Amino acid sequence: MSKFFVVGDVTVDLMYFVNELPEAGGEVSVTRAVMEPGGAGGTIATTLARLGHQVKIATRVGTGPFSELALRNVMASGVDTSCVQHDEGLQTGSILILITPDAQRTMLSSAGATRHLDAAFLNPDDITSCDALVMSAYSLIGGLQREYAVKALDIAKRAGLTTFIDMGSGAVNALQDRLISLTQDFDYLLMNQKELLTLTGATSISEAVNGLAHEGIKRVIVKVGEKGSLVITPEVTELIEAYEIDGVVDSTGAGDYYTAAFAHGIMEGYDLREAARLGNIAGALNTVQVGAQKSDLSVEILEHYAKELTTA
Repeated sequence: MSKFFVVGDVTVDLMYFVNELPEAGGEVSVTRAVMEPGGAGGTIATTLARLGHQVKIATRVGTGPFSELALRNVMASGVDTSCVQHDEGLQTGSILILITPDAQRTMLSSAGATRHLDAAFLNPDDITSCDALVMSAYSLIGGLQREYAVKALDIAKRAGLTTFIDMGSGAVNALQDRLISLTQDFDYLLMNQKELLTLTGATSISEAVNGLAHEGIKRVIVKVGEKGSLVITPEVTELIEAYEIDGVVDSTGAGDYYTAAFAHGIMEGYDLREAARLGNIAGALNTVQVGAQKSDLSVEILEHYAKELTTA
């Protein structure tokens, strides 16, 4: 197994299930309301630890009950939290999520303490002792966290770590074309189709990928929902079919599970197609329970479903 350094948010997800979204100034009743640990960084770190890896996470939280909840699964899964910073003046990040019956999410996010992750406390040894860096692109949006993230990437590249970055709609919308220059040095870029088109300003996947290749970005993984995911390199472009699953109730965290399982596969020596297949399986399994981190994934579970796909 590998050692991962993860840079990204940990949050509290305030999840409200509604039959329809309210109009401006209106009100609707919810059918269910829950609070769960979330955030791309926390979810990726938790999943990698559940897959047996040694994981260290760099993030910043506030104090009080929200910080305890945000870190609950991170700590329970055995993630090293020695690089977690605590802010006495700001609240832990939180996300209000409205979920409609088609499992679509409408979100309002508050970064809180996260954007104040301070590079003054970054110890290069924490990164150079690892094999891989996984970063959420939200870490690049701004504030002290962006400085931390850029320094962490520079240290990782100099030390020869394998690097992964997971995009997010909020990060893409906030940074737009500036995000390309910030992510050129990563070995693997992971994003969904909407993020890809927004990032590049293209109208088709092929046009977008050609644009990224022109920028020197060669390994792109595009999550295309129910169709699966696209593996795109200079040598191959291939659709890896989705793992079909019944009973989808909540897609929160599915993309983060994909990223963690994909990174797991790459670091375990799987080729790109096999790693993407693991990502498809992990993402699908996380949609049948409520909460970003509810699916208790393991290597045995991943391998079971991967074998099922290859023998079908």
